[in-house]
Amino acid sequence: MPGDATLSLLGVTELGERIYREVVADSTTSIQNAARSFGLSDDRAMAELETLRSLGLVNRLAVDGEYSAVDPRFAIRVLADRTADQLNRIRDAVPQLAATFDDAQRSQADPSLSRIVSGADEVGGWYNRLEHQAGFEFLAFDRPPYVLATSNPLEEVVLGRGVVWRAVYAAASLDEESAFDDLRRLVAIGEEARVTTDLPVKMAIADRRIALVSLVMSGSAPVALVTEAEPLVNALIELFDSHWRRAVPIPTERSELETMTQHRMHRPSSLGGRDAADAGAPTAAGATGAQTFRPATDAERALLALFSTGLKDEMIARQLGVSARTVRRRSRELLHELGAANRFQAGAEAARRGWI
Repeated sequence: MPGDATLSLLGVTELGERIYREVVADSTTSIQNAARSFGLSDDRAMAELETLRSLGLVNRLAVDGEYSAVDPRFAIRVLADRTADQLNRIRDAVPQLAATFDDAQRSQADPSLSRIVSGADEVGGWYNRLEHQAGFEFLAFDRPPYVLATSNPLEEVVLGRGVVWRAVYAAASLDEESAFDDLRRLVAIGEEARVTTDLPVKMAIADRRIALVSLVMSGSAPVALVTEAEPLVNALIELFDSHWRRAVPIPTERSELETMTQHRMHRPSSLGGRDAADAGAPTAAGATGAQTFRPATDAERALLALFSTGLKDEMIARQLGVSARTVRRRSRELLHELGAANRFQAGAEAARRGWI
């Protein structure tokens, strides 16, 4: 619709709005299609689509890199509320865009409390819809495979509204080189994040009222359940809380691992002799033979907790802000201190000592 600049107050250029209207009408587009339609270079078309994505108007799909429209009734309404001085002008555009979106989807809203959604476009769209709807809390399980591109510029907008965002990440989510850096950035702006060995499903819950949970975990052909049924949503919240309690918090500052107590670590002596006493090893206590142990340092507890997640040494090192060589060296020292042959035995012995 040339000459129409309805969305200019939201930071959308006239060209960007023309591209966005085409995405809404066609459901999806690619950089190449947008470039051909408007006589642009691929770089210019990508820049305009990424601007629309940063505003939460379109998604970029992880599988083929195409862009799809987010339901305008949610995407634009949230942005419009942030520009109160032009609220009426922006809201006037919503019904027309919503009608175009509905024509492209050729489907009617399902009034039931639970529905099945499928395909990267529909599942990704529902995830963004929950982000837009969240008013006070957003809970998420993050694990591969991914439907949308891994970076999520809309999260910063949601956090900016004061929404509490808590996420549990599977260890596999952090395999990419930039994953920890992206996660630290999100934590720095307000996300509460923890990591665990694995997660049974992918999930998002908005305001303890509506949930999106995976049924088929596929990046190219996902299937998910959207539900507002109170008993099921409550059960999913309990599942989230259970994994949250067992997961390891993501530290926001450099670890104390590099400054771990520098005394020489000795394997505890069962006789409680001079070597054991010098190293803070267990000593006999009373006729029952009960033993007491020195308390663990904060760095030792952090290292043991991260071992339990199943993260690779390189990922542990990145999270703790030290080198992988340091992690391996401290690991050997810790296993020697605990008299353990491997990390599993170290965790069992640490639990017996009350370290974790």
